[in-house]
Amino acid sequence: MSEKIYEMVTNRMIQLLELGVVPWRRPWRVGAAVNWKNQKSYRGINTLLLDPGEYATFKQISESGGKVKKGEKGHIVVFWTWLEKENEKTGKTENIPLLRYYTVFEINKQCEGLNSKRNNQTYEHDPIEEAERIFRLYQDAPRVFFESGRAFYQPSNDIISVPPLRDYVNPEEYYCTLFHEHVHSTGHRKRLNRSGITELVAFGDESYSKEELIAEIGAAMLCGVAGIDNSTIDNSAAYVGGWLRKLKSDKRIIVQAAGQAQKAADYILGITFEEA
Repeated sequence: MSEKIYEMVTNRMIQLLELGVVPWRRPWRVGAAVNWKNQKSYRGINTLLLDPGEYATFKQISESGGKVKKGEKGHIVVFWTWLEKENEKTGKTENIPLLRYYTVFEINKQCEGLNSKRNNQTYEHDPIEEAERIFRLYQDAPRVFFESGRAFYQPSNDIISVPPLRDYVNPEEYYCTLFHEHVHSTGHRKRLNRSGITELVAFGDESYSKEELIAEIGAAMLCGVAGIDNSTIDNSAAYVGGWLRKLKSDKRIIVQAAGQAQKAADYILGITFEEA
């Protein structure tokens, strides 16, 4: 039964890939890094550069009557802009992407004279029984910490951190996030020994990108087993689509990643190769 669900999820994922957006997934609402002035969440690589909090530029802080505390160092926020440049060979004007950055400060910790604008609304959800059962099935799972603002798996200490259930508008997205990090953890050398986890890789390189595909497809498969895939598959496909474009949109890669994801999902579910 699980194998059929895996196949259905993979096929649906491929169908939805054209809807792909940038490859960062943050379905929780509470604790994200936001611009203090407009409360918009930072996107892209900035979600990894900034800890949870409210950030503003030196100019925004000064104009609002606040000041940066003495000795505080700013945080870098990066963005892309386009530079028009004439191609010497063709004579045509081309748009060249240029990476720029600016500096921000966290207003609650690094500044004085400013008040938080954040509405830390939380959400009351009942646990989803089948998803909780899958969570319990993972026999040698790493320890899980529930802290607002960031989700990650740390191979060196074999620990997982995810925002708690109350931080999500949709409870299904909490379980998809939890399953994503659990799939990452199956790559530990004492479990499935997957290179994307066991080897030192750089953010965004091919090995890292493939590991992200495996984790999100595996999470989608587990959501399928839990019966909550209809609520998470669109976001999963968008996330996978972003990473797939980094890998030259080779559709064969998703099939290969799906194979690794199935092994990870089976491991979490306690299904041995003979049983699969």
